[in-house]
Amino acid sequence: MEKTTIKIQPTNNPAIIKFEASRFLLEQQSYEYKNIDEARNSPLAQQLFYLPFVKTVFISGNFVAVERYNIVEWEEVQAEIADQIEHYLNSGQPVVKVEEKEQKLPYTIYAESTPNPAVMKFVANKKLVDSIFEFKNIDEAKDAPIAQALFHFPFVKEVFLDENYISITKYDIADWNDITMELREYIWVYLEEGKTIVAEGIKEQKTNKNTIASPQHSENLGETSKQIIDIIEEYIKPAVASDGGNILFESYDENDKTVKLILQGACSGCPSSTFTLKNGIETMLKEMLHDKVNEVVAING
Repeated sequence: MEKTTIKIQPTNNPAIIKFEASRFLLEQQSYEYKNIDEARNSPLAQQLFYLPFVKTVFISGNFVAVERYNIVEWEEVQAEIADQIEHYLNSGQPVVKVEEKEQKLPYTIYAESTPNPAVMKFVANKKLVDSIFEFKNIDEAKDAPIAQALFHFPFVKEVFLDENYISITKYDIADWNDITMELREYIWVYLEEGKTIVAEGIKEQKTNKNTIASPQHSENLGETSKQIIDIIEEYIKPAVASDGGNILFESYDENDKTVKLILQGACSGCPSSTFTLKNGIETMLKEMLHDKVNEVVAING
């Protein structure tokens, strides 16, 4: 067998260096290890963690990337690591043990404040749902077990689910300083235990996209309405989603040139939503559609 050689490649991050092998180490799978315990299925990564300056090991395709702590400079240690990796690869030992190749990525959840003081956004590192769902009470959440569970907290008023986050609206009796950690921990444990987020047969809620995609709805929409939806999808919704909310097109009146939008999640009832609506969305629609829009009106979802 031809000997495997290692080439040292710097990266844009000065703390990380790639050690490229002359052959593929893994097919399709990639692994990231933060410590020696996480690396239990990779003898190579475990060996590297015996070096006190190794912070993270990433193995993918034909390379091993190593992130260092600041106690050393790469010039001092990179040749030693390259030799160590090369020697290991030529020993015939597995890079990742096949029987443990399927590595479960644990959930992480962090809390993020929103412009609406009554709403907190809990963001996951994995996709949670394929569609947007909003629940005003526990009855509406009958097909969303995670929302039902959250409604058992007496201070939870509304639950909003988007792709990788949950926005929770609280009642005024509670303070976020007192309940954020409790909710974050509860959501994390719920997801880690593999419990159902939403039922498979849950009815997809209205979105701008399925309004356009549905033939019966599309036929009823005028050209201006379609243009408004396109602008909302491309320019407005990404910014709104980052704040834990959503905006949907409801209707357009060609006579008085009024656009009605539905506010969901953190946008619903937000003190700053009127300012955003008038000085942001309304201004944008007027500029892009010229004399076709006179006013934008909000409807809280």
